[in-house]
Amino acid sequence: METRRLEYPRPDFVRVSYTNLNGTWKFDFDDTDMGISEKWFEVHDYSRSIQVPFAYQAPLSGIDDRTFHDILWYETETEVSAEENEDVLLHFGAVDYIADVYINGSHACTHEGGDTPFTVCISDYVRKGKARISVRAFDPCEDETIPRGKQFWMEKEAGIWYTPTSGIWQTVWMEKVSKRRIDTVRFLSRFDEGMEEMRIYLHGDVNGLSLQTRILLDGDLFFESVTGNLHTENKVIADLIQNHIFRTNFHNPGISWTPEHPTLFDVEMTLLDERGNVLDHVNSYFGFRKVHTESGMIYLNNKPYYQKLVLDQGYWPEGLLTPPGDEAIRLDIENAKRLGFNGARKHQKAEDPRFLYWADRLGYLVWAEVASNPTFGERQVRRGMHLWSEIVERDYNHPSIIAWVPLNESWGVPGIHADRQQQHYSQALYHFLHSIDPTRLVISNDGWEATETDILAIHNYEHGADPASPEAADFAEMLQDRSQIFHRPCGGWDALAQGFEDNGAPIVLSEFGGIGFDVNSTEEEAWGYTTVNTAEQFEKEYRRVLDAVMASPFLAGFCYTQLTDVMQEVNGLLTYDRRFKCDPEKIAEANSQYRRYRVET
Repeated sequence: METRRLEYPRPDFVRVSYTNLNGTWKFDFDDTDMGISEKWFEVHDYSRSIQVPFAYQAPLSGIDDRTFHDILWYETETEVSAEENEDVLLHFGAVDYIADVYINGSHACTHEGGDTPFTVCISDYVRKGKARISVRAFDPCEDETIPRGKQFWMEKEAGIWYTPTSGIWQTVWMEKVSKRRIDTVRFLSRFDEGMEEMRIYLHGDVNGLSLQTRILLDGDLFFESVTGNLHTENKVIADLIQNHIFRTNFHNPGISWTPEHPTLFDVEMTLLDERGNVLDHVNSYFGFRKVHTESGMIYLNNKPYYQKLVLDQGYWPEGLLTPPGDEAIRLDIENAKRLGFNGARKHQKAEDPRFLYWADRLGYLVWAEVASNPTFGERQVRRGMHLWSEIVERDYNHPSIIAWVPLNESWGVPGIHADRQQQHYSQALYHFLHSIDPTRLVISNDGWEATETDILAIHNYEHGADPASPEAADFAEMLQDRSQIFHRPCGGWDALAQGFEDNGAPIVLSEFGGIGFDVNSTEEEAWGYTTVNTAEQFEKEYRRVLDAVMASPFLAGFCYTQLTDVMQEVNGLLTYDRRFKCDPEKIAEANSQYRRYRVET
């Protein structure tokens, strides 16, 4: 049965006309690596079919095979019709890990990186109105030099490690565009000046063209500009949106973006030729907001904003890393908000852009990560820097993202405590991300052994299984005194790497809890940090642990582990199939306890 992901895959840069290529593709494993030598890209008798964009390991792929296969081949055919003044762009949301794309038997491109999108112009390869698209995906399942995140390098998932996702796992789509077109757009909120900066990048010969920009708020025209008679120097057009409403009311909840009031401005960009004909039309949006730190607190729009986050692994039983559909994405955010959280730490995954779209629309903070390397080396460093450059390029315009998290628990930098080379990598990521994105915070190493960082993110699961235990007392005591974070290593890990000192950065308890509750009682190897057996016990334990967190006089927020169960890991507030384990209102009540930092709504 065919299952398709038909939602528009790039919601912050929308063209009305496009062709979604998700659905049934021909498919084969290439375990002996014969596909290139035998020229499968020219002709091959495929023995299987697969439902794109689901990985072969996922049930929704129609294959549901958990055994390792490093080399995968895909093929589909589609009609193409383009004029001389048009380009045909083929887009891949993500292919894990190295993708080679062939069009009508000719090699069109290679892309390395399993989390990020890529595009190839196929106009020169299309013959007689047909495009036969062949893809070779190479994802070495046991290779620990590539970014893997939570994808296990063994065939049987265990503990905190999950089934891998190989090959095409996000939407494939095609669009026909003018050779002279809008290429990208960047939004930068200059909040304290009451201005929004918009940079529009154009592609092709722009001489003589004009660009119209309209910005709307709730359907009403907010700002309009026309840049006419463009020339070569206008490949990048910068507009400062200085509407008087911005300048005078930018603290107004109806203008700025927050989880309580997720105001978004719709943007329409139209590129016209010399005679006024439309060459390209793109819709986008932005949120007007500012994020910074001050006096040990995180600020949103110049007001202290306490982080009430939940760890979200982004796995589904039917699709693994690929959401089964748009409603499933939206439901996860709505469930988290119903539980009283104002955001998520997306853990070890660059999430589907549709998730970020719904986070923007519904009002939901995001700490964004990508998959980590398991090991350290010069090749891993190059891959990590390249991955981050691509993910910031993709996700820059989403106001919901307030922090980048390039490293987690010293994964990929196991010697960072004292190894200056690995510390340099952490610092390089910190400065690199700030150099390409001045709008967000950067967390150097979430968990422990931090170097330079905007938020000191600490992990501690040592809350004890019994409220009368010494562990429970120690957990509560540690959270009463900021200095204890640096004097009581959690699990043997120091908060800061050697040579680094407390710089007064806000401290967030970014992983804790992990209360295991296996409501299904079907997992033979169900795993959790502590264990309860009833919904009543679960609610009581959650409240006990959160009381200690909420009583801390210095924490700037928390991130509870975790939103849902994942496979054998039963730490979720919901089951793997998204059923609440207890009364969500009880969790929301605990999360809504009074804080010394009130969020003004």
